Amino acid sequence: MSDQNTESKAIVEVTPQTNALVETEMAGESDTLKSETKALIDAIKKRAQSEAQSAGTLTRDTYLNAVRQVREIIESNQLIERDRIEHAFEMVQQEAQKNWDSVLKEVQELGDRLQAAAQAAWDILTAPRPEDK
Repeated sequence: MSDQNTESKAIVEVTPQTNALVETEMAGESDTLKSETKALIDAIKKRAQSEAQSAGTLTRDTYLNAVRQVREIIESNQLIERDRIEHAFEMVQQEAQKNWDSVLKEVQELGDRLQAAAQAAWDILTAPRPEDK
């Protein structure tokens, strides 16, 4: 288990090809998201190359099954991450809507108070004055 943790924390060198691909395909995304995607792609490439080199000792079917399993794990992780991202986005939208509704309510209340104050000022200005004796 500790070897897996060490591998997951290892720094992955990003190839120029991966860099160009991610920059093109993910234009407009955050630098953090692009950086993590680049590292993931190159980690997968490195793992696939390593598996391919050691495939000489494995049968073709065993190797293909290992590659399929890795792909399925990656795809399931992507779904989980996508679901988490979508959920977080929905929560941000809900919070923004609550904040917007609160601002609108405050603006409406302020407008009502200003209208009441203007009406009171108008009533005072236009009220009949007692005649001076």
